[in-house]
Amino acid sequence: MSRKTSLERDTKETQIALELNIDGRGKYDIDTGIGFFNHMLEGFARHGFFDLLLRIQGDTEVDAHHTVEDTGIALGEAFAKAWGDKEGIARFGFFILPMDDALVLASLDLSGRPYFSFDAELTAPTLGTMETETVREFFQGFVNGARINLHLRQLAGGNTHHIVEAMFKAFAKALDMATKKDDRIEGVLSTKGALM
Repeated sequence: MSRKTSLERDTKETQIALELNIDGRGKYDIDTGIGFFNHMLEGFARHGFFDLLLRIQGDTEVDAHHTVEDTGIALGEAFAKAWGDKEGIARFGFFILPMDDALVLASLDLSGRPYFSFDAELTAPTLGTMETETVREFFQGFVNGARINLHLRQLAGGNTHHIVEAMFKAFAKALDMATKKDDRIEGVLSTKGALM
């Protein structure tokens, strides 16, 4: 069964169009209007083996906030749409990813109940034209859109670029693990028979 989807989100602040294949090869074509954000999402797609086509027109003349947050929401909604009823998938995923001085843990549950915990010290105020405070907003948006439980922890590191990049890649690896099909699982991996 194909786990591909497309989605459009249109507000006064952002216009987003995306195509997603969970069972991809890590191919991407991404234009958010924010160079550093493009770089992070390209790493996310490549290391999660998600095929992602993403086009965004956002009010970046204000700042990066709306574009980054709304992308998180839209991407989360797209994943939830693509994985459907979650039958036969592993549900849980985790990864500890090193990137030079940085070490980041991502642990998640496709529980159907949104919860987000974020523990990191991002000392640089911006990365390119993207405010580092919007990193948290991206992941919070994804959690809300996909209705997942996500914990992100910075375990080591001082270079903000490395820390943020490790977050996106660790999240991708954990999400890839959680969305994998497992032939041993009948229905959904829950004693209550539903993930909601």
